[in-house]
Amino acid sequence: MVWKPHVTVAAIIVQNNKFLLVEEETPNGRAFNQPAGHLEAGEDIITAIKREVYEETAWQFEAEHITAIQLWRKNPDAPSFLRICFSGQVHSHNARQALDDDIIATHWLSRNEIAAKQSQLRSPLVLICIDAYLANEKYPLSLLKSYLDYA
Repeated sequence: MVWKPHVTVAAIIVQNNKFLLVEEETPNGRAFNQPAGHLEAGEDIITAIKREVYEETAWQFEAEHITAIQLWRKNPDAPSFLRICFSGQVHSHNARQALDDDIIATHWLSRNEIAAKQSQLRSPLVLICIDAYLANEKYPLSLLKSYLDYA
């Protein structure tokens, strides 16, 4: 059997010292997460994060930096995730846009409000990424290269 991590993207979005999180229904109940999701077949990574933010929040997202590239597994029997976390800005909110079916609501929360919900976070990576952002960890988007359909 070939081991393959799930590739996911996530976005750190901050306005007025509040972070945009989604409250979502998961197989384990309600959880809070950055706007995030899986890379789809044939999709480059920047397109994936823009799509995920829009589908989950109805905001247009402009990635500015990579905050972290993380490999995470909850336990030895759980799937592994390779997660690329971006930071950037949102604009052009479309209040008429239906959100993904599993999204209950969006919330703007301070770091302390998020830390108080630690047991409700989708994964520990949510707060780890926020703390990396607050520590000014940022890397250029030029680190990402896409060679889809490149012969």
